[in-house]
Amino acid sequence: MKLLIDIGHPGHVHYFKNAIQILKSHGHDILITARDKGIIKNLLQSYGLSFVCRGRGKNSRLGKLAYMFKTDMKMLLIATKFKADIFLSFSSPYVAQVAYLLRKPHIAINDTEHTDKIHSIFTYPFSTIIITPQSYQNKIGRKQIRFNNIVEGLYLHKNYFTPNNDVISLLKLGDYTEFVLLRFVSWNAHHDIGQSGINIELKRELIKILSNKYKVLISSEGKLDDEFIDYQIDIPPYRMHDVIYHASLFIGESGTMASESAFLGTPAVYINSLPLMCYLKLEKEAGILEYFPSSDGVLNYIKKLIHTPNVKEQSRANASKMKKNFIDPTAFLTWFIESYPQSEKTMKANSDYQNRFK
Repeated sequence: MKLLIDIGHPGHVHYFKNAIQILKSHGHDILITARDKGIIKNLLQSYGLSFVCRGRGKNSRLGKLAYMFKTDMKMLLIATKFKADIFLSFSSPYVAQVAYLLRKPHIAINDTEHTDKIHSIFTYPFSTIIITPQSYQNKIGRKQIRFNNIVEGLYLHKNYFTPNNDVISLLKLGDYTEFVLLRFVSWNAHHDIGQSGINIELKRELIKILSNKYKVLISSEGKLDDEFIDYQIDIPPYRMHDVIYHASLFIGESGTMASESAFLGTPAVYINSLPLMCYLKLEKEAGILEYFPSSDGVLNYIKKLIHTPNVKEQSRANASKMKKNFIDPTAFLTWFIESYPQSEKTMKANSDYQNRFK
């Protein structure tokens, strides 16, 4: 089987890296196409995954539309030369449209409900299957198949992730024994247009309060303001999950990193005006994550939280309880791809079939 996988975001590297290795070990031929973005390329290279760049992408609505048409043509040539049998992506419109033109199946994954509106125009009509978490709040239709986990489980499931303690020495904590991770996003994604997160005043106040007890580390998708440069984390991107696991607290605008923190049992505070996605809602209900649609109220909550005893221990216990009946989604995904189209029929006839992949 020849499988083409498209990567458009750093998180997608993590989503598919384990499935890629398993499928390769089974003798399948895999071609990765990726957006021309530094951190994506660094992650792929760190995992020894070769890839073909498909372009940098654009930030404006008009620019994104022009990029889509240009990329479709490029991807069509790549896929035709590769002779792809099947396509996989995190709801990439480019490979969905190319797969449709070539009359090949496209398996789309999505866990972000507020993107359904745009995907229902550019991605879903051209996809064969749409795989979502069980907790997904929208019904997409007959193409939808649900799995009992969240997307972060593709790489943070215990079968694939073991935290490494040596990351602590790399962080150079100095006199501190604990640290807090702050994450700021760039707000350039199509679903980020018109949205907001942590304002500049709150960033300053958070650092001031947290620095009394913790080493403050900042991870930023875009360029940091000069006043925050000294707090910027300096670590290889592929080690970030070790950092998240060992952090005392996560505070940030990134839904993915907030979810990763909660999944690993690190208490998370998520600040973003976007509506709460299924996986974050699940983690909030499990008592591992707190959500704020704006900066209002965050400071008072943090002041109370950092003086609450055993917060990390309770978060770990809550995370374990949440994950008790989760499946191994990578094992499920690799089975689904290798067994397609029979796997689609199996899941639609009996969705509990997935429970054998725990």
